[in-house]
Amino acid sequence: MALQTSADNPAALRTLSSMLGQWIGRLGWIWVEAQVAELNRRHSRVYLTLRDTEADLSLQASCSTAVIDSVATPIVPGAKVVVHARPSYYDRRGSLSLYVDQIRPIGLGDLLARLEQRRQLLAAEGLFAAERKRALPFLPRRIGLVTGRSSAAERDVVHNGRRRWPGVQFQIENVAVQGTSAAREIIDAVRRLEADTAVDVIVVARGGGSLEDLLPFSDEGLVRVISAIYTPVVSAIGHEQDTPLLDLVADLRASTPTDAAKQVVPDVTDEISGVRQARQRLSRAVDQHIEREQRLLSSLCSRPSLAAPYGLAEQRRTDVLELQGRARHSLARRLDRADEDLAHRLARVRALSPLATLRRGYAVVTTDDGRVLTSTAQARQGAALAIRLSDGRVLTEITGLEPDPTAAPLKPDRSKAVNPSRPSKREKGAPDDRSHS
Repeated sequence: MALQTSADNPAALRTLSSMLGQWIGRLGWIWVEAQVAELNRRHSRVYLTLRDTEADLSLQASCSTAVIDSVATPIVPGAKVVVHARPSYYDRRGSLSLYVDQIRPIGLGDLLARLEQRRQLLAAEGLFAAERKRALPFLPRRIGLVTGRSSAAERDVVHNGRRRWPGVQFQIENVAVQGTSAAREIIDAVRRLEADTAVDVIVVARGGGSLEDLLPFSDEGLVRVISAIYTPVVSAIGHEQDTPLLDLVADLRASTPTDAAKQVVPDVTDEISGVRQARQRLSRAVDQHIEREQRLLSSLCSRPSLAAPYGLAEQRRTDVLELQGRARHSLARRLDRADEDLAHRLARVRALSPLATLRRGYAVVTTDDGRVLTSTAQARQGAALAIRLSDGRVLTEITGLEPDPTAAPLKPDRSKAVNPSRPSKREKGAPDDRSHS
């Protein structure tokens, strides 16, 4: 029956509360899945706080101690259970609670199946991919540590870290490491450390435990937060048999909190030893390099060009002088041969020259117009003549002619006959070729 109300006709709060109680009472007995957040025994009653396995929601429940004691597996906080309960609404306080008459823990196989399903879902999203892993710094300035308060895991990480590197600093966030609130507290602690710029790496540590105890470290919300931050995360849960999902999403998995300290903090003794060994290797390498260079230098110095550089220059100087002498001698021979050849040619030229004939006593007789007289027939009484000797000319005049009757007559050269009536070449200004001979 719907409740008819309006601003002018409102329902009383008691009416609403009563109707809610009636409706809830009609639900009867139902099976509910939940996680035990708290469990308190009081005389013959047990009071539980049941938390939803996914949502941030909780309800109060109660049952008799006989119901709890009848369960073979002890019911502890953090255990997932299925309860047979009847909802009850208390109208005076406006609160809802459950009355439980049966309680059954969820089997381990079912729990593992749920975790495997969650693992496959997150793996399909790539949250566990190797390429998403971030490298750890060589020497972190400050290490963020998320662990239980005053736990053995905290002591192991801090003690071993400072033993390996005394100057290392820790930012410790103490949280619940099991139970219904553990996952939320761990998430909040990780976010605070991520916001601290001085923190270079985050270690989430716990000293082992049962599968149920480690359920907060497989929380889907925690896995997504770890995959989204930028600071490298080391998982040190310390449980070898089972692998919490935090181990898969973390950038490095350590088997124990002590191993986490070894993985995150370098050993100062090892580093000093490494530096010492590196210096020794460097020193040996430098010595070997110097030794090789010295051998090379000695080899170069033993070469003649460096052992006696002036000797090589002297040898080259001797070679140059020898080549100069050979060049001078060769040039002199060539000049001598050329001089002899020139003299020979000059002698031949002189022998063929008309001047040589003149030096032997011969003479060339020419008329006043430059024509050569070769016969008395070409001469005339009183004509002026020029007699060409080896060293000059003699000017004379024909005073008489004495032909040689025994000489064979020459064929007259009409072009060269002395004709007083015709001007000669000299008179016309023509050049006298014979005058140049």
